[in-house]
Amino acid sequence: MKNLFCFLLIAIVMSCTPETTYPVGQIKTDKGDILIWLYDETPNHKEAFIELAEEGYWNDYTFNRVIENFVAQGGCPDTPEGFAYSTHLLEPEFDPIAKHVYGAFGAGRDGNPGKISATCQFYIVQNEKGLPRLDGDYTIYGQVFKGMDVVDQIVKVEKDSTNAPLVPIKLDVSVVQMTAAQIEAEGYTMPVKGK
Repeated sequence: MKNLFCFLLIAIVMSCTPETTYPVGQIKTDKGDILIWLYDETPNHKEAFIELAEEGYWNDYTFNRVIENFVAQGGCPDTPEGFAYSTHLLEPEFDPIAKHVYGAFGAGRDGNPGKISATCQFYIVQNEKGLPRLDGDYTIYGQVFKGMDVVDQIVKVEKDSTNAPLVPIKLDVSVVQMTAAQIEAEGYTMPVKGK
């Protein structure tokens, strides 16, 4: 009887334990939604993204530079002065897992020699072959696991001479909590720690 009681107690406690969730970047656009796995290997960029998303920082911005077979860039736009004025600057975080593959999510920057990121700007690699020439120059801190069909649409819109869409593509950026099962149901294989 005592063993049965212990078993029931353990079962009750385990059923009350909430399932682990993970912060996932979400970008809503009028063309559809994009979900981004944020890398633990780039903790400062991940934290900065979460902070800016929770503040609603990007919700007044758009995808402002879209180039087919290159990137869809959003957030604070490029300026002739670069990003020296920005309060959202971070030292680069380069990690071997974070490559410029199709769907890679990275931080923009100007031509500064320290490769310091402007976390107010992000981009998504849209080239299906990737952009390995950018590895080690720009910080990749996530991977789109749902919505690359949306990104593929975004880079094909009509644009001006600066590659800005003629019809603005507004951003609604947030962080949602998802379980491993929910993420894997979208076809993404969860990273294994230490690999």
